[in-house]
Amino acid sequence: MQHRNLGSTLSVSALGLGCMSMSGMYGPSDRAESLATIDAALEAGVTLVDTGDFYGMGHNELLIGEALKGGSKRDKAILSVKFGALRDPSAGWIGMDTRPVAVKTFLAYTLNRLGVDYIDIYRPARLDPNVPIEETIGAIAEMVKAGYVRHIGLSEMGSETIRRAAKVHPITDLQIEYSLISRGIEDGVLKTCRELGIGITAYGVLSRGLISGHWKKDAASSAGDFRAHSPRFQDGNVDRNLALVEALRTIAAAKGASVAQIAIAWVAAQGDDIVPLVGSRRRDQLKESLGALDLTLTPADLAAIERAVPQDAVAGERYAPAQMAHLDSERG
Repeated sequence: MQHRNLGSTLSVSALGLGCMSMSGMYGPSDRAESLATIDAALEAGVTLVDTGDFYGMGHNELLIGEALKGGSKRDKAILSVKFGALRDPSAGWIGMDTRPVAVKTFLAYTLNRLGVDYIDIYRPARLDPNVPIEETIGAIAEMVKAGYVRHIGLSEMGSETIRRAAKVHPITDLQIEYSLISRGIEDGVLKTCRELGIGITAYGVLSRGLISGHWKKDAASSAGDFRAHSPRFQDGNVDRNLALVEALRTIAAAKGASVAQIAIAWVAAQGDDIVPLVGSRRRDQLKESLGALDLTLTPADLAAIERAVPQDAVAGERYAPAQMAHLDSERG
């Protein structure tokens, strides 16, 4: 397994496993297969395992905790956890809470659900408009001193917020959506992170399956599948976006690779400080994603990929307007 550095002190696998899809966000998942996939990732040398305490209202953390039981599995994993998102009994999203007291409470529950003594990277999932970022990071820093957290990360934050946070405590990485069709990070946030020595963990590298090469129109029909309401999967947008995938498929075929592997390799090729997170929830998906690490994209390959999928070619926003409004990262 290849490794990359997040920040100045943390080495992780060059590919990380994002576990959200194992807890219902993309429709039903298979518990046994999810556990087997986490195990297969660890055996393959994947160290970075990402979750959020609100994925399945704690289900995801319990699942990962079960997967890490026995032997030295915990020692193989670098656990990245997001917190702060509030949900109601109907699974609705009702805001953010990153007050210092909430930070410590969320962390206590996370440690218990995962069955671990510390979290490797702890991060607020979004900027809480009611709480200065300095207070949130200060509270996590206290948990670092107490030994419950090893590193502090951010998620979907803009440049100004990143700078303010970094003045309170060193920031290891920024987790943010980055893919061939989600390139807003390039407008300023990436430059800020590099200036401050902050790594990037890129989620959504396959845009929730849209540019995986496997997605078919109207596939998002199961209950609870986020994509059924995502703008990029809606009529009027999905056909245009799938046309980009077909253009990418031609390049992938010439490289003897899959579309997903090309898309993942493109993100990885944007810098050694970028670690793609793949949302594999089955072992076959994981195997395909790991194959991206064997691809070498030449400057000619990268140019061809960007001609096939120009920066502004995507149809539709990442989220619905109400969710976009909560993305501090969209402010640059």
